[in-house]
Amino acid sequence: MKRLAFDTSSQTLSVALTEDTTLLGKIDLNIKKNHSITLMPAIDFLMTNVGFAPSDLDSIAVAKGPGSYTGLRIAVTTAKTLASTLGIELIGVSSLAAIAANACVKGKVIALIDARRQNVYAGIYEDKQLVNQERHLPLSQLLSELSQEKTVHFTGEIDGFRELILASLPQAKFIENPERRLPNAYQIACLASHEKAVEVDYFEPEYLKKVEAEEKWLETHAHDETTDANYIQKI
Repeated sequence: MKRLAFDTSSQTLSVALTEDTTLLGKIDLNIKKNHSITLMPAIDFLMTNVGFAPSDLDSIAVAKGPGSYTGLRIAVTTAKTLASTLGIELIGVSSLAAIAANACVKGKVIALIDARRQNVYAGIYEDKQLVNQERHLPLSQLLSELSQEKTVHFTGEIDGFRELILASLPQAKFIENPERRLPNAYQIACLASHEKAVEVDYFEPEYLKKVEAEEKWLETHAHDETTDANYIQKI
């Protein structure tokens, strides 16, 4: 199984090519760049240097969220276009699951993505398995829920939250190796082996939170989501 995997859900861009579980090549960029400009050249460079033609690919794996709205749309749109054009399967993998899998520690791993204003996207994992539902929530609420845990490892976008975490959870540990905290397309490729392929036409990012424009619209418009699932089309 030859698989192309990539993630643009955060500042980091990560692209990997695998054959079964063997990593053939990977590119990581952890600098502020426009992913819409850098993603396809990175894919082309990696494919060329590994010696793959597009027709060699059997599968596309992509980070489906949560994360940056723009970054997720770039990755998902690219993945859908490639999978549809090549006629191959498409698999979506949680961005948080890929971060947690990259931690490589035993016990509970809390993968965080900064959602701004002291809110986070969070997933609690153990042995690469999701312990409960991934959520968007205030960091304070998450820390309160973890107060009885003996040991937890935090990873992902944690630098801005260290003091707050330790104030509530002095027993908390952190994944200190920066490379272990970043999104990793190789982990996305590996995790995809345990996921089912999606319907390409209906695949969408999993934001876990409404976009700001949608939230503001809802504040001034009465709406019952149970009766009109397409309400946002009225904007």
